[in-house]
Amino acid sequence: MKAVLPALARPLVEPHLPAGLEVRWFTSAEEAEAMVADADIGWVDINRPPEWARAVAAGEKLQWLSTIYAGLDRLDTEQLRARGTRVTNGSGVNAHTVAEYAVMGALVAAKRYDQVVRIADRHEWPFDAPGKLELFETSALVIGYGTIGRLIGERLAGFGVTVTGVTRTGAPGTILPDAWRTRLAAFDWVFLSAPATGESRAMIGEAELRAMKPSAWLINVGRGELVDQDALIEAVTKRRIAGAFLDTVTPEPLPPEHPLWSTPNILHSMHLSGRSQTRMFVRAAELFVRNLHAFIAGDPLENEVDLEAGY
Repeated sequence: MKAVLPALARPLVEPHLPAGLEVRWFTSAEEAEAMVADADIGWVDINRPPEWARAVAAGEKLQWLSTIYAGLDRLDTEQLRARGTRVTNGSGVNAHTVAEYAVMGALVAAKRYDQVVRIADRHEWPFDAPGKLELFETSALVIGYGTIGRLIGERLAGFGVTVTGVTRTGAPGTILPDAWRTRLAAFDWVFLSAPATGESRAMIGEAELRAMKPSAWLINVGRGELVDQDALIEAVTKRRIAGAFLDTVTPEPLPPEHPLWSTPNILHSMHLSGRSQTRMFVRAAELFVRNLHAFIAGDPLENEVDLEAGY
């Protein structure tokens, strides 16, 4: 059985490999694409989505694809299904830091700390606060109440926020995907931590933005595709909502001339949420090793993706 793995993970993974496994370690996208052609197991993550997708597509014989990424929207999941490739993702390996960023976004918006920083840069001493919102006794909707969404909810609860999560199963304490739109006017914060699928793309559009409170903020740590950005620019410009904190946008990187950069009350964090950590790669390697032994033993895999649902 042949496995193709990133050379960066070698010190973390190699001591725990089972006997008899043929391993090839890649150091470039070109090597990954070439090596994976006849591999049974592939962890071919590349930090450039088109090259990652090409490497995955080249793995025609892959029985199991492991990835550190949570979202698979850059991959041809239909092709993976047709090949019978099982896929596990990295859901949870950076969940804490993304959740921290989401709550930071709400705090920055509430206190307008972006303006506080600019005031300090001008060496001024204000006698009034630019942001006066309190999280205490506000209400939040978290769309996508999976690993990250639940962590967001737990942290918001610590600030005294009433949290409503959205899950596709309607788990206890959450609502179903067909129920949140009619309740948008009740929330001060709308958090997006859902994956990008055919059903979720542009889930926040003109109608949803009109339904939100004029004082409400949108916080997106999911995917840029979840939001109709033209509708968001119009809603914020016309003050239909208070603003948005965007960790994710589309396209990425956002071109310098894009109007999202200059739209008032839109705050950006340039998809840094998942990178603001020191242990994600260690956790990913540990997850891979556990799954590798489970795969060889025929046991269930952690974080196995439903390729039909896309997550």
